[in-house]
This record gives sequence, C-alpha cells and structure tokens, in this order.
Amino acid sequence: MRKAKLHKYEVNQYLISALKEDIPVEDISTKAIYRDEREAIVSVIMKEDGIICGLDVFSYVFQLLDENVKINKIYEDGDYVEKGKEIATVQADVSVLLSGERVALNYLQRMSGIATYTHQAIENLDDPRIKLLDTRKTTPNMRIFEKYAVKIGGGENHRFNLSDLIMLKDNHIAASGGIKNAIHYARDYKPFVKKIEIEVESLEQVREAVDEGADIIMLDNMDIATIKEACKIINKKSLIEISGNITRENISKYKGVDVDFLSSGAITYMANPLDISIKNLRYV
Repeated sequence: MRKAKLHKYEVNQYLISALKEDIPVEDISTKAIYRDEREAIVSVIMKEDGIICGLDVFSYVFQLLDENVKINKIYEDGDYVEKGKEIATVQADVSVLLSGERVALNYLQRMSGIATYTHQAIENLDDPRIKLLDTRKTTPNMRIFEKYAVKIGGGENHRFNLSDLIMLKDNHIAASGGIKNAIHYARDYKPFVKKIEIEVESLEQVREAVDEGADIIMLDNMDIATIKEACKIINKKSLIEISGNITRENISKYKGVDVDFLSSGAITYMANPLDISIKNLRYV
C-alpha cells in the first residue's frame, strides 16, 4: 500500500468542526455519569476484514480533546486487517474516551471503507499498466480524507479541485460552441504548467480533440469496441482516460485496453464504511 500521511495542520479545521457538530455545548450523557477524573483504556476492534486507513486522523480527534492521550497503534494505514483483530488502544481520561469515540470512528470507518473498495477494484482490474483515479464526487468537507484513502488503497488522485486542471466537460463544450473553441479558449488562458483535458462522447469528437492537441482525452461512457477505435485514432498523441459508471464489479472488462487511466466516482461514493468498534473500556 501507499506510504502517505495527513498532517494535523491539513485536517484540524475539519476535525474541530466535526467535534463542534457532535458536542455543541456539552456531552450530556458523559456528564450525567462522570464523577471522578480517572484514566481508562479502550480497544479498537476490526469487525470485518479490510484495509485500515485513517489511524492518524483517528488519533488527532482524541488529541484535540486531550493532548496527553496515549494511543498505541498495532497496525498502520494500508495494512490488511482481519475481523476480530485489535487495531489500536487508546488511553485517556474516561470523559475524553466517551466524548471522542464517535467522531474518531466516523473518520476511521469511512476512510477504511474507501481504501478497501479501491484496493478491491484494483485487484479486480488486474492490469498494472492502467491507473485507477478518483473524481471530485466526494462528500462535502471530506475530500482531503477520501482522496487520501484512495491513495492508501492503491489508487491515484485526479484533480483535487477546480484550480488543478483545465477539464472541459460536455457543458463547457456547449457553452463555448464546440470542442475547437473550447480548447482554443483554454489554451489562450491557461498557465504553461497546466494541462488541458477534454471529455468526448463520440469518435467524431475524438478526432476533433486530437486535431486540437488536447493533453488528455477522456472517453466518456463508451463501450469497449468504441474505446478501442478511439485509441487507434488518438495513437498515443494524448493521454487517454476512460470514465463512466466504473465500479468494483465491472472494472475487469477494461483489463488489457490500451489506455492510461480509469476514473471512478464509485470508489468514494459507493464504498461502505468498514465496521470498526471501540470496546472493552477498563480502568488503568
């Protein structure tokens, strides 16, 4: 799996917002039963097989509540963990453990689910020549976490936001009056370090995109036969991306196709959170 890391300075604003959402004034359930300041330890348990992802983020949540929290990670992001295994332990004041567990688990479960789905999709594709990309179809305010999870699962990140790449899709093409105009306008505007990618839906549009010198051509919702014809027309003059309803279940049909990338929104929006629990609270 990929070695990557999310640093506190990148994500703390999101974690603070999540904690404020969950604890707007106080954790009334914990306050109701909390009597003495006392440390305890809990176990983080895997409830199904999968790729673990988000352990640092999980830790940062508790550290925002108590900078002295002690977290022992038994596994690292990218590790495959079997059901029933203890992933980590957390030691802190009981109030911190009780108040932070849901927010911390929400990130860990969501990110692990995406990493696992991405890993399974790449295994099903079984073609190391083709890179699997994510999209901007992410949960609002969760993009940094979800795209990190894709990388931990073995995938690659497409553009992170609208400032990363000039990407001309069907409505951009319609608004500018056609592919030729769209690429000309983009080339006049773009900084030299930025690439131009254009979405095409027919072989006629493929020819136009090649003639106008697009850096990347996205073949949108084409069947395999049409994709192969498009590849012949492009003839390595542009990078080729395939997009359109690509899932873990159908990705294998693209094995052996002579393209550079497959982009899939499904790896973020169709991935179910992995079942992970915090259990076995005991006093230290």
